[in-house]
Amino acid sequence: MDQTAWQAAAALLDPVRRALYDYVRHQPLPVTREQAADAQSISRSLAAFHLDKLVEAGLLGTRYEAPADEPRGRGRTPKVYEAAGAGLNLTLPQRRYELIASILTEAIAAQPANAATAACERARMHGEKHGKTLTRQRHRGAVAMLAKTLSELGYEPAQQDTATLVMLNCPFHTLAVSEPALVCALNHAFVDGIISGAGEETLHAELVPRPGGCCVRITADKAP
Repeated sequence: MDQTAWQAAAALLDPVRRALYDYVRHQPLPVTREQAADAQSISRSLAAFHLDKLVEAGLLGTRYEAPADEPRGRGRTPKVYEAAGAGLNLTLPQRRYELIASILTEAIAAQPANAATAACERARMHGEKHGKTLTRQRHRGAVAMLAKTLSELGYEPAQQDTATLVMLNCPFHTLAVSEPALVCALNHAFVDGIISGAGEETLHAELVPRPGGCCVRITADKAP
């Protein structure tokens, strides 16, 4: 799993920090350290410590800004905090439902009458974007390079032999169970796009459904 997700989860283990995060997240405007401290009945210094830890974990954003509902006074502009990003979604094994939701949303918006075909095209495009970032890692070897990026995406790749990678985890598991034909087709197109984007002509994505794992298998051309 992404190291950032682990750091964010660890940051919320402290009950005071978690309460501060929930408070900031539910406010309509950014809050100051004083406002957060008053809301939790703790000292300003303790609130500042925990708020800054939440910023380090990527859960909050911060900047210097005078509160909109208070008149600007003399002195330094106060530091304010607000929720950052889309929050925290922690699953084991890792799931990537936001990726497939993005692909399906784009496909329906672009071609509502032919969304399934458009979704496969979009999945391949998303995969190619990932693949193009791998060209700087050619020194790793094609299979090792692909295994690394698939691991970061939650596939949990395992080398079955020198020429085959199998995926121990499906990042789209729940959807694949309910709609296997559509989701497996999108998954295949996405992984095939990664290979294409990386320019690896010796690697091939194959659709080989199997129980308990991902439906895609990667094979490499055998050396002559």
